[in-house]
Amino acid sequence: MDVLEKLRMKKMDNEFRLENGKFTSGKGKSYSPDELSILKTYRFEGDSNPADSSILYLIEANDGLKGYCLDAYGVYSNHEDEEGYDNFIRKIRKAEHEFEQLEFEL
Repeated sequence: MDVLEKLRMKKMDNEFRLENGKFTSGKGKSYSPDELSILKTYRFEGDSNPADSSILYLIEANDGLKGYCLDAYGVYSNHEDEEGYDNFIRKIRKAEHEFEQLEFEL
């Protein structure tokens, strides 16, 4: 079972994407960093190729919508406005509560 399937089963499979300086989930609403919390961060590393590395942010919006943002990790990130994306992610607060650990096998 892959990561996205586990997120789907837990109703956390809304993908957040950076558009026009805000995260949108395709549900008709956009979120600024102060409306979001990062619940968990997961890093996945390829066995031999650094280009296989990725990072998944598990995110909750202030209206209760839970989802994720998936990105290549480090220099392999593929955002047109890399500085804007990185700054946006840095502004999202980290949740202070403990969140159920999701186990993933690659």
